[in-house]
Amino acid sequence: MFQSDERGLSTRCIHAGELTDAHGSPHTPIYNTTTFAFPSTAAILDVVEGRKAGSLYTRYGLNPTVQALEQKLASLEGAEAALAFASGMAAESALFLAQGREGIVCIGDAYGGTLELIGQQLPLLGIPTHLLLGDELERLDGLLAGGVRLVFFETPSNPTLEVFDIAALAARAHAHGALLAVDNTFASPVNQQPLALEADLVVHSATKYLGGHSDITAGALMGSKALLDVVWPWRKNLGQTPAPETAALLARSLRTLVVRVRQQNISALAIARAMEAHPRVLRVLHPGLESFPGHPLAVRQMSGFGGMLTIEVEGDGTMAAAIVDRLRLFAIAVSLGGVESLATQPVTTTHHGLTPEERARRGISDAMIRLSVGLEDPQDLIDDLEQALR
Repeated sequence: MFQSDERGLSTRCIHAGELTDAHGSPHTPIYNTTTFAFPSTAAILDVVEGRKAGSLYTRYGLNPTVQALEQKLASLEGAEAALAFASGMAAESALFLAQGREGIVCIGDAYGGTLELIGQQLPLLGIPTHLLLGDELERLDGLLAGGVRLVFFETPSNPTLEVFDIAALAARAHAHGALLAVDNTFASPVNQQPLALEADLVVHSATKYLGGHSDITAGALMGSKALLDVVWPWRKNLGQTPAPETAALLARSLRTLVVRVRQQNISALAIARAMEAHPRVLRVLHPGLESFPGHPLAVRQMSGFGGMLTIEVEGDGTMAAAIVDRLRLFAIAVSLGGVESLATQPVTTTHHGLTPEERARRGISDAMIRLSVGLEDPQDLIDDLEQALR
């Protein structure tokens, strides 16, 4: 088994964690098995009581296909360990329940489901939660001094692509004995390495760039073994482990992660620049644009700027919908990070559940269109947007 983290990211995407079977397969087989037999009671107790690694029961994650995937995921973020989940929201909920019961602060914009979980559902369990906008960071130290023990944010964020300083926020959290968790979904490990910037945990919706083909739903959490050991029982007992078939498909997708994301970086920046010059586009949000407020920070902490951008067009939500409806190559769909390009209005999908007042407070207008740039020829995508804007 390849284990070295000294090799390049592309090499690790292909080789890390892979188990070669008796037939010489270069990829870990799909162990579509719920339970595993042992030669003796002593042997099963060694695994149950943690003295030896081994396969035991797939719901626990103790399945060779799932475990091989987790070694690959850990390698991609430079982490000691990783846990695979059935979805990104499963990863977040287990993280919050395991490490956030004393208090959670979420900074900036986030996926609508994340905001609903933190803002509405976790408080029902008695967990103190706080939602801060990016321009309210002066409140953070007071919340940390008051007992918050988990700081969480996306960078770049959904859908405004706001960029946060991971190292600076990690230092502030650690000064109060709190943990810092970063949702790295939009950036991917190709463009950003939060653990190298002193974050404690990294979470992904692996449905997006890690999966990359819009054919699986999965999640991932990476960090130290000690921190993940606390999360593991929650995943086990909430039934959040992915099926072996999903784990194998995700491992397959990770083998092409670097080439996919690097091309999406190039295409998205070309489209962002074309849209910035378009007379009917009022604003383009993309970290790679020199006009973007977070561009200097993005240059410092990212190695690429990602395949996501948001445009704000002239008019209202009805005009934005008319433009989206005229697109031919961009599919009207939620999600992101696949090989096909997608367009969605946050007001109708990802952030539809927020009140108009809350969307306005977060700078999410009805005239915004979020674009996930795939692997089509970028000029074809620019042409598609221009004909729709006409």
